[in-house]
Order: sequence, then C-alpha cells, then structure tokens
Amino acid sequence: MDESELKIIAFLCNWCSYAGADLAGTGRMQYPPSVKIVRLPCSGRINPLYIIKALADGADGVLVSGCHPGDCHYITGNMYARRRFAVLKRLLDDAGFDSDRVQFTWISASEGQRFADVVSDVTSRIKLLKTKGCEKS
Repeated sequence: MDESELKIIAFLCNWCSYAGADLAGTGRMQYPPSVKIVRLPCSGRINPLYIIKALADGADGVLVSGCHPGDCHYITGNMYARRRFAVLKRLLDDAGFDSDRVQFTWISASEGQRFADVVSDVTSRIKLLKTKGCEKS
C-alpha cells in the first residue's frame, strides 16, 4: 500500500497547529500527501462526532492537534480537547473502531518540522494498522 492511498483527516487549531503546517509547506518540508487538513478555531472546539464521522465515512485515520499546554489562545481550549480525546479513545473501541487510528498531539506555530514528522509518523502507524488488518482477513 502506497502512503498516498491513505486518507488521514487532520483537525488543526488555527493559531498553532495550522500555522505549523503552513510553515512546513512554505519551508518545503517533506511529508506524506496522505493528510487532509481541516482548520478549526481551537482544538477545544472539535466535536468528537466529527472524528467518528470521518472514520465512518472512510478515513483511515484522524489526527487532532492543538497548541501546547499553556499556550492556547483561548486559555484552556486545548485542555478541553485533551479530556474529550481521552474519553473518545475509550469509546472508539466500543463503537468498533481501532482507537489507534486516532492520534492527538501538540504542535506550535514555529514547529513546521515537527508537523512534518508527526504526519510521517501517523501515516506510518496507520499504514501498519491497515496492513495488519488486511492480513487478518
């Protein structure tokens, strides 16, 4: 399976993670083309149903990324996201989804290379999960 065949939805906060992705792009940093970005005002505003819907609609994986703790432009939005994410990971298994298909990370606006590294890592993990899933069938 080629990495370009994967479909990974990345929900990124506008202020930090999206700016980090933008820096990776403008800096011509290499990362897999598997990620499709959805820009949000804050990672704390992501409805867990968006993640479940993305998986149900065929996404191979989901990445949620926000500001580092203490750097949220909305004070505590990223902490709300982290709590929701912890609960969601437990619920995904109950809903029949592999919770490893969903990843959460912190990326700041100045971390373009980190964004590229995270996308590469998440893509590799999802590719491995899909490969293992194909072997079971």
